Amino acid sequence: MQKVVLIVGPTAIGKSHLGLELALRFNGEIISADSVQVYKGLDIGSAKAVAKDLAQVPHHMIDIVAPNEGYSAADFALEARAIIEDISSRGKSVFIVGGTGLYIRALIGGLFECPGKDEAYRAELLERSKREGRLALHAELAIVDAKSAERIHPNNIHRLIRALEVYRITGRPMSEMHDEHAFSDDIFETLTIGLNKDRSVLYGGINARVDAMMEAGLLEEVEGLLDAGFGRELKSMQTLGYKEMAGYIAGELNLGEATELLKKNTRNFAKRQITWFGKDAAIKWFDVEDDSYHGKVSELVGEFLA
Repeated sequence: MQKVVLIVGPTAIGKSHLGLELALRFNGEIISADSVQVYKGLDIGSAKAVAKDLAQVPHHMIDIVAPNEGYSAADFALEARAIIEDISSRGKSVFIVGGTGLYIRALIGGLFECPGKDEAYRAELLERSKREGRLALHAELAIVDAKSAERIHPNNIHRLIRALEVYRITGRPMSEMHDEHAFSDDIFETLTIGLNKDRSVLYGGINARVDAMMEAGLLEEVEGLLDAGFGRELKSMQTLGYKEMAGYIAGELNLGEATELLKKNTRNFAKRQITWFGKDAAIKWFDVEDDSYHGKVSELVGEFLA
């Protein structure tokens, strides 16, 4: 069974830095488990590895699809598993680094075989959401799949439409199919390192990262993507940083408001990540404010890989 080290935790906590450090020490390569870094051109807002880091350690699953292409957790799992096999075949260590919990779950535990798409029905639902409001679709989902309706916020139009689409195609609730599978297809031997820190310190770091992204040209990056024809309605452009800056460009917010909204939304995203990963009893947690944590993590990884 192939050994895989995972580094998880909320955004802006230092996962990438630790991953690079461990990959250098243990002759490894990094697979990014980030649902935004897969998109070409979404660089600053997704905090992709810089050229210096890429030159030191090979990184995978970055810049693999255009902003207007679809990409799912199942797609990620399929591609990442092939990369893991290749890395392992060359005698190198595998490090999965990222905060997209569903990507990691799909990769390590598998996903149920999801039905295909019904583009006409999707378009119909999207039109209805504009005409009747997202709450109307959410109420409809609650009737046919109450459990999915509890899990999916009405504002998450992509997941909302997908759940209704699955029910339309299969006649079964998507939640039922998830529960049957239960992500039980363990195919790797894993060590999962979780990073955390005091919540107020984490939020301060998030605010500082947003300011740094703005200084690095996040607004200009979003303008370039919009000018290239990648519209605000795309899934990629609805992600953190891109959605808020697009709102400013459209005249819905001033720049200060857009920046503060991005900080708030990123803090809320970090809360959801903490909740998601907090449910996994297998994660070994480390406080990044502990000066000795690097040494402790390195020792644990070394024992695991030996």
